[in-house]
Amino acid sequence: MTDNSAKRQPRHFLSLLDLTTEELHRLLQRASELKQLLRSGEPHESLRGRTLAMVFEKSSTRTRISFEAGMAQLGGHAIFLSPRDTQLGRGEPIEDSARVMSRMVDCIMVRTYHQKDLELFAENSLVPVINALTDLLHPCQLLADMQTYIEHRGDIAGKTVTWVGDGNNMCHSYINAARQFDFKLNIACPQGYEPENQILSPATDHCQIIHDPMEAAQNADLVVTDVWASMGQEDEQTKRELAFANYQVNDELMQQADKDALFMHCLPAHRGEEVAASVIDRPDSVVWDEAENRIHSQKALLELLLL
Repeated sequence: MTDNSAKRQPRHFLSLLDLTTEELHRLLQRASELKQLLRSGEPHESLRGRTLAMVFEKSSTRTRISFEAGMAQLGGHAIFLSPRDTQLGRGEPIEDSARVMSRMVDCIMVRTYHQKDLELFAENSLVPVINALTDLLHPCQLLADMQTYIEHRGDIAGKTVTWVGDGNNMCHSYINAARQFDFKLNIACPQGYEPENQILSPATDHCQIIHDPMEAAQNADLVVTDVWASMGQEDEQTKRELAFANYQVNDELMQQADKDALFMHCLPAHRGEEVAASVIDRPDSVVWDEAENRIHSQKALLELLLL
């Protein structure tokens, strides 16, 4: 392992805005290359001997599998750390945990609640830190989403994307993606569930809020949604079901979009709530490609940060 104590300015990925547009496009091209290498059975152990620490305050299926399997495919090793496995869960200061962990591993991914905690961790880390989800942003998912769109439809620049649902971390990341990949984003959300102004304000030349989902979906090239109540909001489920009752992505809404429009969902999905089963389970659904692409795009991200 490299001597991490000599590193002073690691490259972090806390937001899509941490990379340039050119870097993002190169990353996605590399992700598709890595996907083909894996499918052809060709070894690609570019991170042999490297170790990734995976810090999970929030549980996950896709995030853990994609990072852990991805590191193994790249010849490296991943360590899963839940709050039960670390002193973070017993009250050790974030700064101290970051200082210690980053002297022992080559990269750290963190899946937590508060963006400020992630940023504090990164400020005190000697190695790259990856945002694997916070309440504010989910940039790794957007890498997979953009890879999926490009694979199926080509360049997304100049296209129209419609977000249907809560102005949550996924919505925020789509706003950042609109800036980085130069597409138009229509945000269809109920009153009171708009995205945070700190994220939306710098992107008003690419994004607009249209509260009517049918209007927002007009001629869209991509329609995206997420669960109505995210992790930690379960006590709001009934209230949100009422607020979002007219914000389901169903066949009628998809008919407003372009005839070749794609549908995406970061999963897990609640069929019959935010999306109709007929939409997510249709034969040409790209949701499963989208989920798989987490592993390929994150492998490319790990290479970018570590090589």
